[in-house]
Amino acid sequence: MAVTTKFTKPTGNATVVDVTFTSDSPKITHERSVNAVFDSDGKYDAAATKVRVAEVALGVENKIAMGVISVPAE
Repeated sequence: MAVTTKFTKPTGNATVVDVTFTSDSPKITHERSVNAVFDSDGKYDAAATKVRVAEVALGVENKIAMGVISVPAE
C-alpha cells in the first residue's frame, strides 16, 4: 500500500497546508492539516513542506494498515 498526497501552498496568514491523503488498497481518502515549513525569514519553504507532508504520510499509511484510519461505516 502506498499513500499519495495532494496539497497547495498556504495563502494569506495560514501556517498550515490542508492535505488529502489517498490510499488505493484499501480505498481510503483522509484529510488533515499539516504545519507548513517556513525559513528563518518567514518565507514559505515548499521543499521542506513537501518533506514534512511525506513524513506525516508515513504515519497515515501506518494508521491505515493498523485499521486506526478506515472507511466510515454507512
